[in-house]
Amino acid sequence: MAQITYYFSTISPYAYLAGSRLEDIAAKHGANIVYKPLDVVTLFARTGGTAPKDRHPARQEYRIQELHRYAAIRAMPFNLHPAHWPTNAAPSSYALIAAQRAGGGDVGALARGYLRACWAEERDIAQDDVVRDCLEQAGFDPNLANSGLLLGAEEYSANLDDAVAAGAFGSPFYITEDDQRFWGQDRLEMLDYVLSSK
Repeated sequence: MAQITYYFSTISPYAYLAGSRLEDIAAKHGANIVYKPLDVVTLFARTGGTAPKDRHPARQEYRIQELHRYAAIRAMPFNLHPAHWPTNAAPSSYALIAAQRAGGGDVGALARGYLRACWAEERDIAQDDVVRDCLEQAGFDPNLANSGLLLGAEEYSANLDDAVAAGAFGSPFYITEDDQRFWGQDRLEMLDYVLSSK
């Protein structure tokens, strides 16, 4: 079975705008997805990028225009200035890592639930009640929010190191088993093409 390693942040607007297309592509090609949430701001710093707030005004303005256009194209509800952004992505990431290990639910739905909560529902994914609700909605035991803390914290840190070593530098970032790399939700068509050509 083919494998796609998916590096992303649970507060990334571009990961939100990917919707379920990664999961759809994986299902089409019989591929497995390994979800690796990480601290994207630290990833930027370690790979030569710049956090959005520190970018030149022209880049910040372009980012806002682009996000607005993609949300319209995808017909997805989207708040350009959510009440809880930036927020601490670690609690939701720890829970997702624990859920992926535990199984029994839909990890893709969980990732989308956190992203939707941030970018469309004005909920703070750093809060325990939101983390637990998203777990439950995706078919997982909400108690994973507590039981998976230590394991989640260790893996969250390791995911960042793995991403840097693998050549990832943003969110979302997709890497195939043969080291084909794709940065951004607008590259999913290319991922589909590469998997189709195998």
